[in-house]
Amino acid sequence: MDRSWKPNVTVAAVIERDGRFLLVEEETPEGLRFNQPAGHLEEGESLLEASVREALEETAHHFVPEYLVGIYQWPRPQGDITYLRFAFGGQVTGEESGRPLDAGIVRPVWMTRDELVATRERHRSPLILQCVDDWIAGRRYPLDLIRHYA
Repeated sequence: MDRSWKPNVTVAAVIERDGRFLLVEEETPEGLRFNQPAGHLEEGESLLEASVREALEETAHHFVPEYLVGIYQWPRPQGDITYLRFAFGGQVTGEESGRPLDAGIVRPVWMTRDELVATRERHRSPLILQCVDDWIAGRRYPLDLIRHYA
């Protein structure tokens, strides 16, 4: 059995406030795209820790995960990468105004679902709208589904 293939494990923060969702506009090889605050799991960190870190690094907002919204397996159409995304829903408890954002992040932006639908061609992946729709549909699973062994 060939064991060289492995999915890229990522996390995303689904944050809704007053009908708007916190996203980032970021530079990609395909141009400017929208995404949830998201990124790769780093060695030694838990999925929850990764979601908190990524939200802070990409938006300067302090994220508190409260729920697992879903787990998504998405192979890019180019066939080169498969992402395994763990999306967490929660709230922000504050913002570090003036904090430098990760390289490639242009800005954080709050968007309604309608605005997301209208900009679908600029989404980094189909997971952005799916995560929002799952949140709106009430998909909220307890965090104790996930076990981390340090």
